[in-house]
Amino acid sequence: MKSIFITGGGSGIGRATAQLFAARGWFVGLGDINESGMAQTAALVTAYACFTQRLDVCSPQDWASALEAFAQASGGQIDAVFNNAGIAHGGALAELSESEIDQLIAVNFRGVVNGARAAYPWLQKSAPGSCLLNTCSASALYGTGGLAIYSATKFAVRAITEALDTEWQDDFIAVRSIMPSFIDTPLLAGPANSGSNRPKRDIVTAAGLEFTPVERVAEAAWQAVHGKRTHTLVGKTAKQMALAAKWAPGYLKNRARKLMQVRLARD
Repeated sequence: MKSIFITGGGSGIGRATAQLFAARGWFVGLGDINESGMAQTAALVTAYACFTQRLDVCSPQDWASALEAFAQASGGQIDAVFNNAGIAHGGALAELSESEIDQLIAVNFRGVVNGARAAYPWLQKSAPGSCLLNTCSASALYGTGGLAIYSATKFAVRAITEALDTEWQDDFIAVRSIMPSFIDTPLLAGPANSGSNRPKRDIVTAAGLEFTPVERVAEAAWQAVHGKRTHTLVGKTAKQMALAAKWAPGYLKNRARKLMQVRLARD
């Protein structure tokens, strides 16, 4: 039985991916600071094998102990690690607090670096056919106003995905990313930052942008782990953004400005 360890497994993309991989015969491990959410995910895959452990992705020590414990539970092998945990503070740069900026960088990028470093020896052991999968974003296709730090962290995830796919090629470890646009997960339930009281979901809806179903993102994760593309675009908006980033970047600037105007009009 193949095994995958998923961070951010307590909700959203992580939960949907756990359900899909478990249903297709994989042993699933979940890591999250949200222990109650992990328990709920585990209950949804109770008919299949599932492992859970509290994990703060910002802690290398947590990573080391989580993967060691998961490997013991899975029979000594880890075939895939999914760096999925992330946060989504937004708003103009001047509106963000120092702590919000630090948290975005720590979780969204340093957490991915920590995961890659911890996963490497286990993925090397199970190669060929092993995979590090990172949750990137359509925001890594073109810098997004109103999401400057978030977008920058996802550009960094995109860069490390591409770099490690080259570095680890001789070890026969694939490094992949998924690039969704807006997904209706708990990340969008709260306000963009501490200076706003409007849910991020309302801003996206008011701007007329689509939500990609979380089940489609999980399917993209499956395809990424088994496929040859470094980056997998998820949803109509992400695919449109990739095309526009290459041929019509002005369109993306205007779209980001529309999002900002919608937010400012109601905050």
